[in-house]
Order: sequence, then structure tokens, then C-alpha cells
Amino acid sequence: MSLRPAGQAPVWRRLITIWLPVCLLLAPLTSVMAQEGQQEDDLPVAEIQAFAEIFERIKRAYVEEVDDATLLQNAMRGMLSELDPHSAYLDSEAYESLRESTQGEFGGVGIEVGKRDGQLTVITPIDDTPAFEAGLQAQDSILRIDDTPTEGLSLQEAVDLMRGEPGTQVRLTIMRSGEDGPRNITLEREIIRTQSVKHDMLSPGYGYLRISQFQTRTADQVVNALNELTEEQALQGLVLDLRNNPGGVLQAAVDVADAFMREGRIVYTEGRLPDSELSFSAHSQTVAPEVPLVILINGGSASAAEIVAGALQDQRRGVVMGTQSFGKGSVQQIMPLGENEALKLTTARYYTPDGRSIQAQGIEPDVRVVRGRLEVAQDNGLQVREADLDGHLAGNGDDDADSRLNARLRDDYQLGEALNLLKALNVLEERKR
Repeated sequence: MSLRPAGQAPVWRRLITIWLPVCLLLAPLTSVMAQEGQQEDDLPVAEIQAFAEIFERIKRAYVEEVDDATLLQNAMRGMLSELDPHSAYLDSEAYESLRESTQGEFGGVGIEVGKRDGQLTVITPIDDTPAFEAGLQAQDSILRIDDTPTEGLSLQEAVDLMRGEPGTQVRLTIMRSGEDGPRNITLEREIIRTQSVKHDMLSPGYGYLRISQFQTRTADQVVNALNELTEEQALQGLVLDLRNNPGGVLQAAVDVADAFMREGRIVYTEGRLPDSELSFSAHSQTVAPEVPLVILINGGSASAAEIVAGALQDQRRGVVMGTQSFGKGSVQQIMPLGENEALKLTTARYYTPDGRSIQAQGIEPDVRVVRGRLEVAQDNGLQVREADLDGHLAGNGDDDADSRLNARLRDDYQLGEALNLLKALNVLEERKR
């Protein structure tokens, strides 16, 4: 949706030449209109007068000269920032950053952030990025970026501070729940090229599909991954890992859910405008409609990830396992203001097939499993295998693969429980036959 036809002046210049003079002309009418019993739902002349007076006083008395464009852009930012954490005015730099991130390549440290109770908070680190490798976790609070306190910073200002030239460093001061005090983490910036889909086999017949975020090409990558997983043998079960997935493109989420469903509604949206009321349903032609599913979520699963988890849960298509998701159930529409500016505006809420709003609620898992690590107690009578000894001779490869898998499942308790559940479901299904 374009708010400015090609060839028109930038939005800030049109505001100065049209809106501001109107404000100045209308301001003297305030007292007269008030005396005539002005209705509350009419033009708020008092506020317009106040705005015009503030604008004029800044121009005349501020300690440094400020140009009109800067003042008007700041006013637009202020209007949007007070609506909700996700609406924003995007200048040329922010707009380009958004376009890069949805295409899957951008510069920075690989961290998705948001505001929670006014505090800059990690939604999730993106897989295989400096933030991920440094061990940042969902719900970590970021107190400082280098020497700049984050209190009072907008999301875009925080993102701008964390971005920079590849090879340079940024220091984050974080506070994590359960720890005594804050700590510093130094990250080296790099070009972030994200492959949003990864897959492999957890065990013969049991696949693993990881989606780190929803980009424009994610659905195609999911279809390719499913085809590769089923090349050698039919899948007896699949773990769909949406943990620490911050969301992304709505259509990508719809298409991913559609890959596992033959029919039924996936998600619908409701807003004030007619074109914000949409409904998406599954198609009969799909890739993996019968594969038993366990969907992993946690506090870093947000937005589009919650759409997928909620759809598969409501349609009884799979078992959702893990911990409660983030709870971002609003839809943002990007409205270009020409080639270099845009408005990101929350225009609707989305709902799961059963009519649940995820906003500020999140998805509750069917089976709650907290993050952990499996530790084998000492003196438990278990024998040590040759493969557990340092420097053991390698076998024919199968044992090494098994050892790597066992270590992975030991380090990721939720994943291990998901695999166990899939195997148990298959046992029950075989007994029914």
C-alpha cells in the first residue's frame, strides 16, 4: 500500500508546507471554539495549537539550530512509538535494514530484540550468529550497549547501536533472571546470512526440522527439506523445532503450516479496516500431511512461529511441547512512503483456528518440558562404553554417529523428550493395528 504517488515531495516536506501552516492558522481559533461548546470528537484545536507553539519555540530558542525535517521526523517517531512496541516510522536506513532482514542477509550480531516492561529484551538470538555463539538467551535484559544505557532508547536506536562494520566489536551488558548481577558480553559484528531451515535425521525414521525465522524463501526450503528427509525411507515422526524463532513473514508461516495440513483454517486476522480482515486455510495438495509431529516452542518463539504452533495445535495435527511462547499476536503492515521511507503500523491481531488471541498470552504447550541437560549420576551402576573413552579407535562410522546423536540429545533435553514422545506415539499406533 503506497501512501505517496511517484514524483511527490517527501512526506516531511509535505507536512511542513501543508499541515504546519494549517496548525498555525487554526491555533488562534482555540478559545473561540471552546466558548461555542466544541464537541470532543471534533478537531483537537488545543492540541494543534500546543504542537505549533512547541515547534515554533524549539526553532527559536533551542540551544542548537534544528532543521524542520528533523523535528517533523521526530514528531512522526513519537506518534508511532507511543502506540505499541512494533509500530514505527522507518527512515531510509531503518527501511533498508528491514528489507535486508526479510530477505535473509544483514549486518550485525544476530539478535532479535523487543521491549518488555520498558526494558530492552532479547526475543531470541538467531542461529549460528555471534549472539547465538556467545550464549545470549531469550528474556535476557540488555542494560547497556557499549557505554550507552538502553533505558529510553527506541528499538530502532538500539538496533542501530548494535549494527556496524563487520569485524568491529560491541559490548552488551545483560541481566539474566536467576543471576546475582549484570555481566558484559563482547560480540564481533559480521555479515549475518541466515539459512532459515535446517534438517537431519535424529534416528532411523525420525526426522528433525529446524526453522530459525520466517523469511520469504522459508516455505520453499521446508518443502525441499521434507523431500530430502523422505528420500530414503518414510518418516515415522518429525520434530518441528520453532524454539527461539522470532517470527517474520506472515505468508511464510501460512505456507509452512500448510505443508503439514490437508484442510482447515490456519490463521485469521481482525482489524479496523476491511482489508485487515484475512483468513488463510490449508490446501489439499501438501507435502507431509500424515507425518506424526512434535512441535517444540519456548519463550523465544514469537509471531509467525506462534501462528504455526497454534494452527497445528488447534487442528490436532501435532503435539506442542516445551514452554509458553512469547505472545506477539499482532500484525504489522509495511506502508511505503516513497522509495526510502516507510510506515510500520500495527493494523490487526491474529487468531488461531479456534479463535484464540495470542497477543500477550502466547501458546501454552500440550506437554510442558523445561530446558535442561541430562546428567548421569555417579555410582549408578551404568557401565562405561569404549566409545566414551578419550582417544578410542573409531569404528565403521555408525558408532560415531550414534555417539554424536546421544551427546546432542543429552545436551538438549527438550529435543530428547520430543523424540521419545514420537516413538511412544508410534508404539501406540502399532498396538491399535
